[in-house]
Amino acid sequence: MKRKFALILLGLSAFSLANAQKKPIDHSVYDAWKSISRPQISKSGNLIIYSVTPQEGDALGMLKNDKNQTLIQIPRGSELTLTDDEKNLISLIKAPFQDVRQAKIKKKKPDEMPKDSLLVFNLSNSSSKKFAQVKSFKTARKGNEYVAFLNETIVPKAQDTTKSKNSAKKEKPTPTLTVMNLRSGDTSNILKADTYDWSDDGKFLVYSIKGPEKDSLNESGLFIMDMANKTKKKISNGKGNYKNIQFDDATKQLSFLADKTPEKSLLKEFKLYYYTPSQDTAFILADRNSTGIPENWFVSGDGRLTFSKSGKRLFFGLAPIPRVKDTTLVEFEHAKVDIWHWQDDYLQPMQLVNLKRDQSRNYTALINLQGNRNIMPLSDETYNRISLTGDADNEWAMATSDKGYRIESQWEGGMRSDIYAISTVSGKNKLVTKSNSGYASLAPNGDYIIYFNRSNGNWYSYNIASEKTVQLNDGLQVSFVDEENDVPAAPGPYGIAGWSKDGKAIYINDRYDVWKISLDGKSKSNITNGLGRKNQMVYRIQELVKNDDPRVQYTMVDEGKPVFLSGFNKIDKNQGLYKLGKKDISKLWSGPYTYRMLSADDKINKVIYTKEDYQNSPNLYLLADFKNETKLSDINPQQADYNWGTAELVHWTTPKGYKSEGILYKPEDFDPNKKYPIIAYFYETLSDGLYTYQPPAPTPSRLNIPYFVSNGYLVFAPDIRYETGYPGKSAEEFINSGMHYLARNNNWVDFTKMGIQGQSWGGYQVAHLITRTNMYAAAWSGAPVVNMTSAYGGIRWGSGMSRQFQYENTQSRIGKPLWEARDLYIENSPLFFMDKVNTPVAIMHNDNDGAVPWYQGIEFFTALRRLNKRVWLLNYNGDDHNLIQRQNRKDIQIREAQFFDHFLKGKPAANWIKKGVKATEKGIDWGLEVD
Repeated sequence: MKRKFALILLGLSAFSLANAQKKPIDHSVYDAWKSISRPQISKSGNLIIYSVTPQEGDALGMLKNDKNQTLIQIPRGSELTLTDDEKNLISLIKAPFQDVRQAKIKKKKPDEMPKDSLLVFNLSNSSSKKFAQVKSFKTARKGNEYVAFLNETIVPKAQDTTKSKNSAKKEKPTPTLTVMNLRSGDTSNILKADTYDWSDDGKFLVYSIKGPEKDSLNESGLFIMDMANKTKKKISNGKGNYKNIQFDDATKQLSFLADKTPEKSLLKEFKLYYYTPSQDTAFILADRNSTGIPENWFVSGDGRLTFSKSGKRLFFGLAPIPRVKDTTLVEFEHAKVDIWHWQDDYLQPMQLVNLKRDQSRNYTALINLQGNRNIMPLSDETYNRISLTGDADNEWAMATSDKGYRIESQWEGGMRSDIYAISTVSGKNKLVTKSNSGYASLAPNGDYIIYFNRSNGNWYSYNIASEKTVQLNDGLQVSFVDEENDVPAAPGPYGIAGWSKDGKAIYINDRYDVWKISLDGKSKSNITNGLGRKNQMVYRIQELVKNDDPRVQYTMVDEGKPVFLSGFNKIDKNQGLYKLGKKDISKLWSGPYTYRMLSADDKINKVIYTKEDYQNSPNLYLLADFKNETKLSDINPQQADYNWGTAELVHWTTPKGYKSEGILYKPEDFDPNKKYPIIAYFYETLSDGLYTYQPPAPTPSRLNIPYFVSNGYLVFAPDIRYETGYPGKSAEEFINSGMHYLARNNNWVDFTKMGIQGQSWGGYQVAHLITRTNMYAAAWSGAPVVNMTSAYGGIRWGSGMSRQFQYENTQSRIGKPLWEARDLYIENSPLFFMDKVNTPVAIMHNDNDGAVPWYQGIEFFTALRRLNKRVWLLNYNGDDHNLIQRQNRKDIQIREAQFFDHFLKGKPAANWIKKGVKATEKGIDWGLEVD
C-alpha cells in the first residue's frame, strides 16, 4: 500500500513538474502562431494541397499524397493550383516578408517593391521550374497542357555607342505574357501584354497588347492564339481597355468589352464586341447607337457578360450615360457641399459610401445571337436586382424592386421589395408579390419563384406559368423561423438547404431538421425524420464534393447518391458528420470537436477536414473510407511549451428562473486550492463555441482569452438572452448571475477580483453594468454606446446608414422610436447614471469608427472625468470600430494585460495608467513602462 501511495505521489509530482515547467504566453508569440488555409483534395483523392500561414511572416505551401508523404514544400507558396490531370502543381511564391517590410521602411515606390515568383512543379519527375517578377498566372478550368503568367522582363535595346556609360538610363521592365507548355517545359513570350484569359478547355488564349503612346507600328489590340497550331490572330485593333473576355461553353463564340476612347477622356465609352473563328475580326455587337438601347444609355463597362448554355443568347449590362465634370471650372472658386434632402431614397452619407458602386451600377440586357440580334433591355432603374437561371436559356428571370421602400429602411434596417418574373422573350413582367420583407430565389429550371415572407414567417412558391402562389409550409406544425429570436424585428428563416437534382423540389431548414418540399407544394417530407428536434441535434446538408460547374451556383441534392449531413448537438456541443438513410441517420463520426473545411474526392472515399477544440490547434486530417484518420499537419507544436488551458460548459439558473449556460476557461495548471481573478467576456451567445480553438493573437479588440488564461486568470463567457426594451437589465440578469454563481459555488474564484470586458455591443453592456453594480474591480469597454438618445440619431459611417434601425428593430432592442419610448432610451443609456460608477474603466474608441460614432466614447470619458472617476480613453488614430492595423492590435493586448494585472492582481501600474501620455510625448513615449 505504501508503495502504491509513493507511486501516486511520484506521478503527481511529475505532473506538477511538467506543468510548472510550462511558461505563460507572452506578447512575443503571436506572429509565429499558424493556421491552415485553402486545403484541397484532388479529384482522385491521391493528393492534398494546403498552406500553413503564420499571423505575420512567410507562409508554407504543402503538397502531400494520401499516404501523408510530403511531395514538396513551397516556402512562401500562395494560390496553389493543381492541374485537372493532377500532373502539375503551380504556385505563386510571394516576396519574402522581411524584404517587403524593409522596402516599406525605405518607402520604395510600387514598381520598386519586391516581386513575386512562380513555381511549376512536375509531379511525374519531381522537377521544378521557377520564374521571377510574376504578377499573376492563369490556367484553363479544364485544361492541363499550359499555364500563362504575366511577368516583367528587361528587353535589351541596341546600344548607343555615342553616349557615355554614365548617361545610360535604367531600362524599364516590359510587361510580358509567358506561355509554358506543361508537358514539354517549353516557353514562349508575348511582349507588352496587358489582359489575358483562357477558354475553359484550354484550346484558345486571348490577350491584349498595349503598345506605346504613339503606336506607329499598330501593335495594340486584342489577339487570339490557337494552341493547337500556335497561330495568333488579331481580332480587334487599337489601343484601349479590353475586359470581360468570355467564351461560350462550346468555345465557338467570343465576346468582350472594349473602350478605345483617349486615355484622358472623362467618359469611358465601352462597346460590346463579338467574334467567331469564321470572322476576320471581331465586330461591334452593341454600342450607344444600337437599336434597342434606350436614349442616353450605353454599354456599361462594369456589366457582366454571360453566354447562355446553348450559346444562343448573350447577356450584358446597360447604364445611363453619366454626366461628367466641367474641367474648365476653377475648383477653388466653387463650393464643396453635400445636400441632404428629406425625400432622397438614401441618406447622403450612404450615397457617398456607395458612390463607386452606384457609378458602376448597370442593368441587364440580352441579345439573341440567332436571327436579327435584337437588343432587349430586361432591367432598368426600377429594379435593384435581376437573377437568371444557371443555364440562362429559360424564358423567365426574376427581378426585385425596392423602389418606394428605401426611405423606411432608415428605421427598419431591412429592405422590403416587390418581386417580379420577367420574360426574356417578350420583356414583359409579372408581379409575384408586393412589399415582401424576406428574400426570393428563382428555381433552377426557371419555372417557379420561391420567397420567404418575414412578416408572417412563411415560405411561398409562385408558379410563373399559372401565376398561382402556394404556401409551401402550409399544414406543417413546425416553425421555419428563428425560434430563439430576441430582437424586436420579426425572426428570419433558417434558410434554403438546396434544390433537388431535377429542380422540382426545394430543401428548407427548420431549427433542427431539413425538409424536402415540392415546388407545387403537394409533397412535403422531413428527410431527417424529426430526429434533429427529438435529440436537439442541428442537421444541415453537407456538400462534400463541390460542383465545379460554374453554372451551378447552388447546393444540388442528388438523392440517388449518398447525402451527407453535418450535425451539431445543442446540449453537449459535439459536432459530427452523418449519412442520410431512408428511415434513419447513420453517424460517420462525432465528438467534442469543431470540424471545418470538409471536402472529399470525387468518389467520396477520402475526406479532408480541420479538427479543433480549445486545447488543440485546427490541424488538417485525412479520413479514408470513413474509418482510418490520418493527421496531416502539426502547425503549432510550440503550444506544448506553454501553459495552455481548458474549456468547460457551465449551467446556472438566473434570478428570474431562466436556464443559461456559458463557457469557463481555466489555466492548464489550475489548482483548486488557489484563488484566481476572473474576467467575464461577453457579447450575446457564445456557448456553441465550446470546442473552438482560440489562438493567441492580437485581437481586433475582443478579450485575448488564451493569453489571460495562460497567465493565471479564469475567463467566463456567459450566454445572454434579451427582453425587448430592457437590454441593460438583460445583461445584468445573465452576466451578474453567472459570475455570482461561480463565486458562490467555487472557493477558487476570487470574488474581490472580478473584471469584465466587452467590445461594441459587449462594450455597451460593460458600461451599463458598472452603473448598476460595484461587484467588478475593473472594466474594459471597447467602442461602446453610452447615450442611446444621441446614438439613435447617429450615423454608421462605414455604411452611411442611420443607426435608428438598431434601436427600433435589431441589436439595441428598444423596439420603439425615441419619442415613443423616452424613458426606455434613458434607462438603457449608461450616461445618465455615471454618478453611480465606482469601477475603474478603460475605454477604447477610435476616431475612424465606422459603426459606433466615437463621440460616444468621448461622452463616456468626459462624464466620468467630470465626476472625478477613474477612467482612461484610448483612441487609435485612423483605426476602425474593430482594430484593423496590426500594430494597434498588438498595442492594445499589452495595455489590457497591464490594466487587468494592476487592478485584479495588484501589479504596479504602467505609466499610461498612472499618469497618461501627454500630446507632447506622443510618438516618443507610449507609456508602457513601469517607473
